Amino acid sequence: MAKGRKTTFNERVEIVQYCIAHEHNYAATSEKYKVSYQQARNYTVKYETDGVEGLQDRRGKRKSEDDMTELERLRAENRLLRAEKEKAKMEASFLKKLKEIERRRG
Repeated sequence: MAKGRKTTFNERVEIVQYCIAHEHNYAATSEKYKVSYQQARNYTVKYETDGVEGLQDRRGKRKSEDDMTELERLRAENRLLRAEKEKAKMEASFLKKLKEIERRRG
């Protein structure tokens, strides 16, 4: 069984084209392109559901606000507000300690 490897967008397109042309023979495709059976299958399924856009590597990319649901948008806003609140707490704590140090010195 071939181990999975990183592929470029163009390689994924080529893999899918080969797989579809050869009647979804994932085993032959994985052997020819030195990818795992699962990769060959996943690329083909993604292509068939989302088209060429489905073959893009979206890992680590945020959704644009237009693509977010209302719930996702509210959750993102909530995370930002919590982070701001935590930052404000840290700043207040720092200033409190700084005043204590200045009071002891002087």
